[in-house]
Amino acid sequence: MIARHMFTATLPHLDDFLLHLQANNYSARTVYNYERDLHVVQNFLLESNMDFARLSKRDVTYYKAYLASVDRETASREHAKIARLDASSVNRMLSAVRSYLKYLIDMDFDCPLSPEAVKLTKATRKHSQVAELDALTALVESPSQFESDPRIALRNRAMLEMLLATGMRISELCNLKRSQIDGTGRVFITGKGRKQRFVYLTQRASSHLEHYLQTRLDSAAALFIPYAGRNVHDPRRRISTNYLQERIKNYRERLRINVPTSAHSLRHGFATYLAEEGANPAALQILLGHESLHTTTRYVHASDRYAEETHRKYHPRA
Repeated sequence: MIARHMFTATLPHLDDFLLHLQANNYSARTVYNYERDLHVVQNFLLESNMDFARLSKRDVTYYKAYLASVDRETASREHAKIARLDASSVNRMLSAVRSYLKYLIDMDFDCPLSPEAVKLTKATRKHSQVAELDALTALVESPSQFESDPRIALRNRAMLEMLLATGMRISELCNLKRSQIDGTGRVFITGKGRKQRFVYLTQRASSHLEHYLQTRLDSAAALFIPYAGRNVHDPRRRISTNYLQERIKNYRERLRINVPTSAHSLRHGFATYLAEEGANPAALQILLGHESLHTTTRYVHASDRYAEETHRKYHPRA
């Protein structure tokens, strides 16, 4: 890894930019992601013998080509698996450059080109897939069928019920505390980017959660805890996202669900099926905790059934 002083020597005021993000309440993870992505810019400049102060629009094109050849192991040392960066990852890294350039301009520092000169790449739009509601329901119910330990069955069933009922992220679910459950059906959570919002339990999810909590005789603060492992007696223990993803994969394979299905698929299904029932996109945005309505409308547009119904209902020659 290249030493910090070499990064800051090539990207002026980088530490100031990262401090600016922290001061504006960006999460530690977000600041880390910006720093990592801008270090990739540093590598490009060093390998290409380019001077940041002389950066041109043509150099931006070269940088895009450079990103297309970068693998994920180089871009992020957290991932051991090597795979080429996809268009969304490339655009995320280009957005980091734009934010950095905008900061330089806002602070009246010397800046070689405008943020608008860094154009995002055209991303291939994949057709979103979400399992049929019957398949998602079977997945949610599967712990009762496949888990031999009654405590694990109740816990895993409650977790899956909550994911489908609320549309929350798996990280949000695993970070929940028992004190956040008050019997009202409303759960106040802190999500991505430290944004806070309410999510709402269905009566079915509340029932399964209550059955699970009745088995809890411990004093651990976490809502969902492991029953085995080296930290089983640690009062700070909580279920891991990796564990839940692995169990969902196992349930899906045993149920022979052929559509790729994960914890995020339950969130996707929550949004898609609410949209099919006519849910307002603005309300979905709040429930999902999205920063932009554009992100929410991708879930709405993912529903072929919703599109077909709209066509049939509104086409003048139907």
